[in-house]
Amino acid sequence: MTDRVAMLRGATVYRIHWELGTDVLVGVCHCGAEHDSEDPVELWDWLLAHPEGHEPPPAGSPAPVDREPVGADA
Repeated sequence: MTDRVAMLRGATVYRIHWELGTDVLVGVCHCGAEHDSEDPVELWDWLLAHPEGHEPPPAGSPAPVDREPVGADA
């Protein structure tokens, strides 16, 4: 695949990334909060419970970094 697909952004976009070589999944809320778990159900419950159970990063903290998929062309 040579063309990159534009990444969705917005107030209702959630992401789950897999930590390569592990069983760990990292959920990223639209507010920038992150949570990791080996259980995908726990992760989705955490993401969809917004804002209960998580808060956005404190003001002045670095913005979340978009993670590139393995093998993505720059």
